[in-house]
Amino acid sequence: MIRWKQIGRIIGLFLIALAGAMMIPCAYSIATGGDDLAPLAAAVAVTAVAGGVLAGSCRRARRELTQREGILLTVAVWLAASVFGGLPFLFAPGIETFTDAVFESASGVTTTGASILVEVERLSRPLLLWRALSSWLGGMGIVVLVIAVLPLVGHGGMHLYRAEFSGASSEKLSPRVAETAGSLWGIYVALTGLLVGLLAVAGMGPFDAIAHAFATMATGGFSTRTASIGAFDSSTIEYITTLFMILGGCSFILHYRALIERRPIAALRDYELRNFLGLVALATVVEAALLLFERGYPLERALRTAVFQVSSITTTTGFATDDFEAWPPLGQLLLLALMFTGGCTGSTAGGMKVSRLLVLVKVVGREFKRMVERHGVFVVRLGGSVIPEPSIQSLLNLVYLAFVVNFASCLMLAAVGVDVFTAISAVAATMFNIGPALAGVGPTDNYAGLPAIAKWVLCFDMIAGRLEFYTLLVTVTPWFWRK
Repeated sequence: MIRWKQIGRIIGLFLIALAGAMMIPCAYSIATGGDDLAPLAAAVAVTAVAGGVLAGSCRRARRELTQREGILLTVAVWLAASVFGGLPFLFAPGIETFTDAVFESASGVTTTGASILVEVERLSRPLLLWRALSSWLGGMGIVVLVIAVLPLVGHGGMHLYRAEFSGASSEKLSPRVAETAGSLWGIYVALTGLLVGLLAVAGMGPFDAIAHAFATMATGGFSTRTASIGAFDSSTIEYITTLFMILGGCSFILHYRALIERRPIAALRDYELRNFLGLVALATVVEAALLLFERGYPLERALRTAVFQVSSITTTTGFATDDFEAWPPLGQLLLLALMFTGGCTGSTAGGMKVSRLLVLVKVVGREFKRMVERHGVFVVRLGGSVIPEPSIQSLLNLVYLAFVVNFASCLMLAAVGVDVFTAISAVAATMFNIGPALAGVGPTDNYAGLPAIAKWVLCFDMIAGRLEFYTLLVTVTPWFWRK
C-alpha cells in the first residue's frame, strides 16, 4: 500500500526548497533595482505556501520508502518542478499561457533547452537567471538534490538514485546515498565555478558567464541570447564551451575517480568514455569535411563549428553557433542520429547513452555468431565485464519503449497538424533532451508555433526521456497500482 502522506510530506519539503531557489532571481532583481520583483515574489509565495500546506498536513516518515513509493516520488517531484517552476514565467510578462510556462519550465528542469520564446532577450534578466538556474538544478538531477537535502527518504532513497542514474547505481561512491549525492554536487559546483571564470576571462559579462555556465554544465542549452553562443562571435568562448559540454557529457562517476580519488588514468581507461570521445572525434571529422568542401568554410572555422555542433548535439546541450539546417543533407542526418546517441551513463546528458548502444551492437553481433554456430555459447561483454542476461533484456525493453513513445508522439503531433519532418525531429529532440531540432523547430526557430496539444505531448516526452521511460511509464500501468 502506498503511503501517500509520507510522499506528500517529502514533496511539500521539496516545494519549499524550490521556493528557496526562486529567491535567487528575486535577490538579483532587488540588487539590480528591477521592477519585475512582484511576479517573482508571487511565484515564491504560491510555491512556498503549497509546500508548507503539504508538509504540514502529512505525517513524518517512519519507515524507508518502498521501491514503488520511490518511483512514484520520482515522477511526482519532476512534475511538481515543471509546474511550479513555470510560475515565474506565467506571472511575469513575456509568456502568456499556462501551457507555454510549463513547457519552458519542463524544458529547463529536464535540461532539454527547447524554448517557446521567439526573442529570448525580451525576458527580464531575473527570469533569464531563473531559466538557467532551473536547468542547472535539473542537470545533476532534482531527485538527487532531494536525496541530499531531505534525509527522510532513508535507505529507500537508493530507488531514486537508480531512477536518476540508471546504469551507474552499482557504483555507489559511498555507503550513504546522501554522501554520494553530496560528492557529485561538489564536483558539479566546482566545474561550474571554473567555467564561469573562464567565460568571464574570454570576454563574457558576469551575468552571461553565470547563465551560460549553468546551461553548459547541465547540458541544458538555455542561452541569454536568441542566437545562442553564436551571438558572442568568439572562437575562444566556443572552444571553452565545447570542452565543458564534453565534460558534462562524461560520467560524474569518472569525474569522482579523477578529481577526488586522484585516479585520472583509471577514468581515461573507461570503455564507454573512450567510445564516447571516439564518436565525437569521428563525427567532427565528417562534419568538418562537409563544411570545408561543400560549404566552403575556412579550415579552422570548419573544425571549430563542427566540433562545437557535434559536441552540443551528442551531449544533448543544444547550443548553436551555426544554422545546421543549411548544412549538406548528410551533415543534418548525422546530427539527427547523434540526437539518439547522447552522452555517457551517469552524466547530465540525455539520449540513449553510449554504453547502451555499445551493448546493442554486441547483442546483434552475438546473434550473427549464433546463426553460424548453432551450439555455441556466447556472452556479451562491455569493457571486459560480462553483461547479465536480465540487463540485456531490460535494455531491449527500454529501446522498445523508446520507439513506442517516439512513434505514438509523432502520430499525435501529426494529428494536430504538425508536418511530418518537424514532428519526427521535435519528438526526437525532446525525448532525448536536446532542444533544437530540424525543420520548423531548427536552431534558428522555436516551439512557439506548435499547437497547445503538441506542446503537452512534448512535455511528456521531455520528462519520460529524462527519467528514461520506465520510471514514468510504469506509473500508468495497472500493475503498478495493484495492492
